[in-house]
Amino acid sequence: MASSEVPRTVKAVNTTQLIHLDEEAMVCGLSRQHGAGWLAERADPEATHYLWPALVHCLDHRPEYSPHWRCMLLLVLRDGQQVFSLLDVLPASFDALPENLDRSTKTQITQRLLAPMQTVAEWSERHG
Repeated sequence: MASSEVPRTVKAVNTTQLIHLDEEAMVCGLSRQHGAGWLAERADPEATHYLWPALVHCLDHRPEYSPHWRCMLLLVLRDGQQVFSLLDVLPASFDALPENLDRSTKTQITQRLLAPMQTVAEWSERHG
């Protein structure tokens, strides 16, 4: 049974891991802020992206995937821009990601995610 509290940590993911998490969310009917294939086309394949669980999210119509974590995502795009997005992640999938960031880096990432920054939707409006 999943915990009712989100883990208070930030995890780094490469683009392959991020695309896998996005595909898992799509298959499970969880929330994502981009369409199928969007990340594969636009995420920098060499970049490191960051996930920070923000809240516990439950879906009445998908109890088999509830609760799960609604994560803030610091996403690096192919044009080098960093944008804010959200991605729902299953607790087991988040837990399976390595814990490899030091405290200072986690603090910097959370501050960046909480500061005003361009969203995926805003970037998409400008870049089609």
